[in-house]
Amino acid sequence: MHKEQKIVIIDYQVGNLSSIANMLKKVGQKSIISGDINEIKSADKLILPGVGSFDYGMNKLNESGITAVLNEKALNDKIPFLGICLGAQLLTQSSEEGVLPGLGWFKAKNNKV
Repeated sequence: MHKEQKIVIIDYQVGNLSSIANMLKKVGQKSIISGDINEIKSADKLILPGVGSFDYGMNKLNESGITAVLNEKALNDKIPFLGICLGAQLLTQSSEEGVLPGLGWFKAKNNKV
């Protein structure tokens, strides 16, 4: 019997999280929206959506207190991780539109278009 995967859509107060949850529901996949560290720690897969500027997103992510657990889950545990829109940009080292460092998972810099 196969264990149902726990997908957590990370809530750090940036973006339309319900639209991601509804998309997953439409394709028959359960998910939860949470910014709780324990929920994130127990996830099998993580989704980091986001809307707004780079520095705003990094500030909200840092304020949420979940940056360390995201690093642990993605870099150490190597669970599947999806960044969407701003969430994908935050995975890079930096952005021309801001001054804060990103998560730095990818050796890349976001450029202004």
